Amino acid sequence: MLDWIDSYDERDWQTTTDGTVRYALLGLGWWTVDVALPAIESSDLGDVTTLVSSSTEKAQRLAEENGVDHGISYDEFHDGAASEAYDAVYVGTPNAYHLEYVETAADLNKPVLCEKPMEASIERAERMVEVCEDADVPLMIAYRMHTDPAVRRARELIEDGFLGEPVSVYGNNSQPLLEMIPDPDQWRLDPDLSGYGTSVMDLGIYSINTTRYLLNRDPVAVQSQMSSHHDAFDDVPDERSSAILVLEDDVKMVTTDSQHAHEDTNLKITGTEGQIEFQPAFHGQATLHLSRGDLSVTVEHDAFDAEREMEEEFDYFANCLLTDSDVYADGRHGLTDMRIVQAIHEAAENDDVVEL
Repeated sequence: MLDWIDSYDERDWQTTTDGTVRYALLGLGWWTVDVALPAIESSDLGDVTTLVSSSTEKAQRLAEENGVDHGISYDEFHDGAASEAYDAVYVGTPNAYHLEYVETAADLNKPVLCEKPMEASIERAERMVEVCEDADVPLMIAYRMHTDPAVRRARELIEDGFLGEPVSVYGNNSQPLLEMIPDPDQWRLDPDLSGYGTSVMDLGIYSINTTRYLLNRDPVAVQSQMSSHHDAFDDVPDERSSAILVLEDDVKMVTTDSQHAHEDTNLKITGTEGQIEFQPAFHGQATLHLSRGDLSVTVEHDAFDAEREMEEEFDYFANCLLTDSDVYADGRHGLTDMRIVQAIHEAAENDDVVEL
């Protein structure tokens, strides 16, 4: 166990330290400007050379403020402006706009790192995958938990049998969205932009996807309930959501999510021999708790806030591109999450079990 802790923060995925991937960042909201951009600039293998926004003026202003060479509009991006200045594209727009920018990136032969959930509907997500596969362009979905040391080390322990046989999973992800962004007209509360809803699409996907990654098992059936109470959530069905999922090998999972609650992130996996818990689990600063028999260990890494998680993710993506390696998670992996999210909403609407 001591050897395992000594190597806790090691990048077990990194195979090169040579080369740089130049990024165009699309969608200049607070996440891209305040988190993704500085994450790339502090990374080992990346550089931001182009910013893309709704207007040339905004893009150029932010480019000048952040020392980036090019600022262009979405229309200019579609026309191929500055395409020689960047090697890959990061898409951080609202969900329903992802496809159109990925299509253009594929036409320009640019690899894509696309935020999750990958689109607003399964149909549009399927089109995204097809476009990239037809163009032979790498498409990676931005599940940053995959490169968090706590998650990677936990996956190793699970593979080595620390849990015994996995039995059950509990995940929760909640946050006070209207305190974070005090705008009832924001895009996460608009189903035309967010997709099926808000809490499951934006928050529940963390518990679901991280569990898929840790256990290497996918859900086969789901039942759920959801409701909305606050006026700002009138157009979305899932201000509060809960779901029961059955994963392969009969592993049971309960997941709860809310965009209008006290901030809390938790993921707990219990097996026949032990238990692994992340508390907090998501959005940076994941803390790992291990229990088995008389053993009880807590491992913290406070330096891994959201920006540091993104730094790891961008360097992982760049490492794959520079070494011509397959990306994980790819578009097909992201499609599975889209099907799960749709099934949760369908189960709630029909008050029935939905099989996957």
